[in-house]
Amino acid sequence: MKKLLILGNFILFCNIYFAQAPKLVVGIVVDQMCYEYLHRFENKFSKDGFNKLKEKGAFCSNTHYNYIPTFTAPGHASIYTGTTPADHGIIANDWYDRYNNKEVYCVEDNNITSIGTSNSKGLRSPKNLLVNTVTDQLKLAYPFSKVISVSIKDRSAILPGGHLSDGSYWYDNENGNMISSSFYRSFLPPWVTDFNNKKIVEGHRNSTWNTYYDIASYYESMEDNSPYEVVFKGKETPTFPYSLQELSKHTSLPELFIHTPFANTYLTDFALTALSSELLGQDNIPDFLCISYSSPDIIGHEFGPYSKEIEDTYIRLDLEIARLLKELDKQVGKGNYVLFLTADHAVVPVPQQLSDKQLPGGYFRKGKFKSFLAGELDRKYHQNFITKITNNNIYLDDKRIEESAIDKNEVLNFIKKACQNYPNIKYIFTSEELTELSAQNKWKKLAEKGFKPQRSGDLVFMLESGYLTISDEAETKGTSHGSAYTYDTQVPLLFFGKNIPAKRITRAIEIVDIAPTIAQILNITQPSGTTGKPITEILFQK
Repeated sequence: MKKLLILGNFILFCNIYFAQAPKLVVGIVVDQMCYEYLHRFENKFSKDGFNKLKEKGAFCSNTHYNYIPTFTAPGHASIYTGTTPADHGIIANDWYDRYNNKEVYCVEDNNITSIGTSNSKGLRSPKNLLVNTVTDQLKLAYPFSKVISVSIKDRSAILPGGHLSDGSYWYDNENGNMISSSFYRSFLPPWVTDFNNKKIVEGHRNSTWNTYYDIASYYESMEDNSPYEVVFKGKETPTFPYSLQELSKHTSLPELFIHTPFANTYLTDFALTALSSELLGQDNIPDFLCISYSSPDIIGHEFGPYSKEIEDTYIRLDLEIARLLKELDKQVGKGNYVLFLTADHAVVPVPQQLSDKQLPGGYFRKGKFKSFLAGELDRKYHQNFITKITNNNIYLDDKRIEESAIDKNEVLNFIKKACQNYPNIKYIFTSEELTELSAQNKWKKLAEKGFKPQRSGDLVFMLESGYLTISDEAETKGTSHGSAYTYDTQVPLLFFGKNIPAKRITRAIEIVDIAPTIAQILNITQPSGTTGKPITEILFQK
């Protein structure tokens, strides 16, 4: 009886305290969404999706990442922690562990077990995330709050959900199911099992991805048969339509599926199932639903930002956003939730396309660069001290340098000087320079905020605008991201819902400002490592 009384008093307190807080916060991250998509495609968007958020919510039109590298894992971590890789530790999707001489995947965890699958795809957790997320802070402040995070990519589900998630779920591309890990729970809840039993992916075996509208009306993008796009196995050209029945003869259907917009619909279905099954937003104790759409990134890598494939992907994603908003209104109620939408990074135009148009850009061959440095070091010291070059980080063999009785700073400065004359390198910084935290140079500041001494390299280099690091054998098709240039750093940011004013905010906003803003909306302490600042223009509106 005493416990029931305490619980009753706690719930009564929460009902009063949270009177001004939303019942639910929904965080949407679109993987690889350029800011300009909101404008380029707006005439083909419905009135109830992106355009609704833009017109009836707070539209922050000058939002940028304030560090490098601009990759998926650091992006999600920064959005939800309110700080940069220098603090939260997720410096890339993977990095080199110099102490154990191995590659580390950002969310790998071999000390747990997979849940919902017999393979290793569930050996994942947020153990490498060094600070709290805003979702963690909500759970710390109010344990009865519920946090659910979902995505196609594991890292995009795990990092937003944080350490205290009630359920983080991601896609297994071997069997087409949503899975998790024993870090969160010992078995899948019945609603996830029921969802998997529907065999949605298998149901798409006879589907065809064609344009939503007449392809002739897709004047916002370049020609369909473009030399800059990846060609799927089983096709001769990178053109519509894409028959999953034919293509699945060459690539497994569960893997092929996430290269189509059908995966965005699948994820929306799963998120809405979570919304109703977990009773999110059904009381006055705020809950948090994190949704990350991964397929726009997968498609964007292959076809680039000016392709008809990416235009169609966003036309269809707009319909998913509209469907999600409609269900939130229905299940949670208008005025009872707050939603934000942003991206984990944008993307560089296909470098070969830039080059062909006589714009700055091209490819930086990593193997050729590594051979150059090895030759320079051999000429100077008669040995090579480089152990790894990854994510534009250069790692040195400290033990070998020490055994050679050579001052490490001398080696660092020698490499730096050699790189300064290497084609298409804009800047190179040593680890010592990046730990000084006194940069006046814009580019060095971005590098500093992405640098974690225990995980980053001994030198970090930046390429000139439009250049992309690739392997020596890679084709000059498709594209990627990761740089400090605006084509990678500028992303959409929209807030919508309870007490959010309809306005456009044009001042500079950093991606790390999202988490402290949401903390203010929820009336909770900001995440432990927060360096961002609340966006005051959207707060305290009646």
